[in-house]
This record gives sequence, structure tokens and C-alpha cells, in this order.
Amino acid sequence: MTQPGTRLLVAVINDPEKLDEILSGFLELGVTGATIVDSEGMGRMLSHDIPIFAGLQAFLSGSRPQNRMIFSVVPESVVDPALALLQEVCGSLASPATGIAFVLPVERVVGLAPELGDQPTAP
Repeated sequence: MTQPGTRLLVAVINDPEKLDEILSGFLELGVTGATIVDSEGMGRMLSHDIPIFAGLQAFLSGSRPQNRMIFSVVPESVVDPALALLQEVCGSLASPATGIAFVLPVERVVGLAPELGDQPTAP
């Protein structure tokens, strides 16, 4: 069974140039695994694909996709420091177009290091 207090940390970072600093900080916190996915926000998608929203493009810079989404299964003890790191690197996530982060409880994980995932069973 997964250790109690295991969480899925999901962060969408609007400035991909900050990704290396975030991942380095995660390593310092003991987060040794994450999945990074290129992503695109709804506003950017609408501004390119639906003419009525084309005015939104003035507020969006660069080419698509622009965001990076980070997924990591972490112990609960790392959640607050990781969220603080994200805001230290990216700025306040309460500010528009900075990013978003959320945390979900994890019921079960298979395929991770023993301290986070299922414990191997004896033969």
C-alpha cells in the first residue's frame, strides 16, 4: 500500500525558462522524480483558433505551447516547501499568467521507489 500522506503535486508554469531552477530546487527538497509535459492554456488556444477571441493574443506573447506542466508524487512533508519554492521562483501564483499549482491525495502508486510506492512483496 502507498505510504500515508503521499500527494500528487501538479504545477503549471507559464515561464518555461524557470523550469530548470524549479527542478533544481525540487532536488534540494528531496524530490527525485517528476514528469514534465508541454502544455497550453485555454486563453492561448482560444486566441489562436477562434477568431472572436483573437484580441486575447495581444495579452499573450510567444509561440505555442508556452507552459510546462510538472507532475510529481511526493510525501506530504514536501508539499509546503515545494509550493513555497514555486512561488519563490515564479512569483506569486495569485498573479495572473504566472502559473497554478495544486495537490491531490494519492491512494495508490505502483512503479515508484519503495518510500513512496507499493512495498515489494516477498516471494
